[in-house]
Amino acid sequence: MAMIDSGIDFNVYEVSLKNKPHEMIAISPKGTVPVLRLDNQVIDESIDIMMWAYSNGDSLQHLNSNKYLIRTGMDLIYRNDNEFKLYLDQYKYFTNYPLKTKNELGNACLFFIKILEDMLSLNQYLLSGRVSFADIAIFPFIRQFANVDMNFFSNLKFSRIQEWLLDLTGSELFINAMIKPR
Repeated sequence: MAMIDSGIDFNVYEVSLKNKPHEMIAISPKGTVPVLRLDNQVIDESIDIMMWAYSNGDSLQHLNSNKYLIRTGMDLIYRNDNEFKLYLDQYKYFTNYPLKTKNELGNACLFFIKILEDMLSLNQYLLSGRVSFADIAIFPFIRQFANVDMNFFSNLKFSRIQEWLLDLTGSELFINAMIKPR
């Protein structure tokens, strides 16, 4: 989404993670997606790709110069990547965790959903009245959370996060990002 939002031309290749292409492993031995190959550099972390896109593209709107918003956004992304994602992975693959029910694993994720809900009580988006770097970075994980059990997600008492997710999934930016490569 950040690459599209920044107006950067790029090619997308669909990859089976069960049968990773040799070309992908050659440029990024880590073997994870996404991978951005530039002339003199390979970037294989989503957040780093986003930062590169917004630093090098046409759109600088998400790299807000307000230091407080930058710090708040980076703190949120850190919590998403280092706390929420651990619980999200357990919830997504709940059959691998037989000592806990699917609902228990889903409920373990709610600490972060509550943080986001509280932030959305102040603004339409996480940091302000417009989509930010943090929204774009965190959105895919909340979408994954909702898609594990849409009924569970829909019945949560977090209407702001539900509206936020609906807004972002209906955005032109997301729709364009989801177009399958040819």
